Amino acid sequence: MKIEKKFGARVKELRLKKKLSQEALAHEAGIDRTYMTSVENGKRNISIQNIEKIIKALGVSFSEFFNDKGFKKK
Repeated sequence: MKIEKKFGARVKELRLKKKLSQEALAHEAGIDRTYMTSVENGKRNISIQNIEKIIKALGVSFSEFFNDKGFKKK
């Protein structure tokens, strides 16, 4: 699976766990809702600045975000 898809799936997983809408997460992160949709769908080659904004808006650390089976080497 491409990294864009892995990242988007993890964002969606954590967003749903926190019971946030895409719109609420996008607002908290300071990015557009349509951009958030494309991130979750793995259609964006997202910048490191936007990765940071999204992870902070989810209220998790970088290590918590990336410490997931989707990012582990096989």
